[in-house]
Amino acid sequence: MTPPRIRLAIVDDHRMLLGALTEWIRNAATDIDMVAAVASWPELLPHPEFPVDVVLLDLDLKDNLPISLKISTLKTAGVVTVLMSTYSEPNVVRAALAAGALGYLVKSEDAGMIVEAIRSAAQGESYISAELDLALNASDVGGAPKLSAQERRVMALYGAGDPVKAVAFQLDISEETAKSYLKRIREKYRIAGIDVGTKVALRKRAIQDGILLQTDSPGTY
Repeated sequence: MTPPRIRLAIVDDHRMLLGALTEWIRNAATDIDMVAAVASWPELLPHPEFPVDVVLLDLDLKDNLPISLKISTLKTAGVVTVLMSTYSEPNVVRAALAAGALGYLVKSEDAGMIVEAIRSAAQGESYISAELDLALNASDVGGAPKLSAQERRVMALYGAGDPVKAVAFQLDISEETAKSYLKRIREKYRIAGIDVGTKVALRKRAIQDGILLQTDSPGTY
């Protein structure tokens, strides 16, 4: 079944980044329609394509308007918000999520993961940049890290023996995006003090954390 198309607007006052993101998404994400790309908040609401499904919003706009006001305004219009920022203060992230943002990314995030964040938000699922998620859950060192639904799917398929290419095919994502998910997963476990650097170690941990059943691992028994 063809996934529903996502109407996206981007708000970012860094015009070079705005242009680069717009071009990349148009070329790489066939299910996302880039309908608006503006450099300031006041340009968004009166835009002829507004309201959209998702707004990718720069947290660092220099307009002195509270981010909570922007998020609530978009929410009232039936629009979900994914925030981008150059920094990752845990308190700022918590406040943004509490205000209703469904995603929070650092601008250094892989472009493929930005697309995944947009798709997740459109489906009503939250998506947080890996390093931000780690910062928010730093006190949980020693326990199993919190993985998103998609990260769990990737870990289960890869841990069961599928190569990255097959994982990407089954989840309908690019091979590069699948690799980015694996990198995120390994980084989350590393911060939690757990080494899943090899495929065998990752599979064992997936079984231990209930993500994978022993009988799902081919060639083991």
